[in-house]
Amino acid sequence: MAEGRKIIAENRKVRFDYFIEETYECGVVLEGTEVKSVKNGNISFPDSFAEIQNGEVWLKNFHISEYTFSSIFNHDPDRPKKLLLHRDEIKKLTRKVDEKGYTLAPVEFYLVNGRLKVSLAVCKGKKQYDKRATIKDRDLNRELQREFSTKLRG
Repeated sequence: MAEGRKIIAENRKVRFDYFIEETYECGVVLEGTEVKSVKNGNISFPDSFAEIQNGEVWLKNFHISEYTFSSIFNHDPDRPKKLLLHRDEIKKLTRKVDEKGYTLAPVEFYLVNGRLKVSLAVCKGKKQYDKRATIKDRDLNRELQREFSTKLRG
């Protein structure tokens, strides 16, 4: 784990529903009270995704709750957030997303030296049989861990 890095939230649903091809670290453009709300962990992103519009990457369906101790001039919780990437990275992402079956999804949100970062993944959707295989592998690993720990204890 890098110095000054604090994980706020992880999207485990993405790892189950998609094959992750590549990941990119992105900054997020936030308004005043959003920063404090994020640092408190008041975020929700069940079905969030990223979209490329006019050479810019936007994060949609990402909810940051209103900061409770602020004045009436609070932020809009459901507004699309702009992601900060280099131009050549955006071009790569555009080419990849234009292929059939690929999408951009946030994997985890974390703070690096007080700044919110998003790990954005280029994903390809899993079929139902792939998901069943994932569940089977997870159950087998859990069973092996149980056997191993019981043998260690005696």
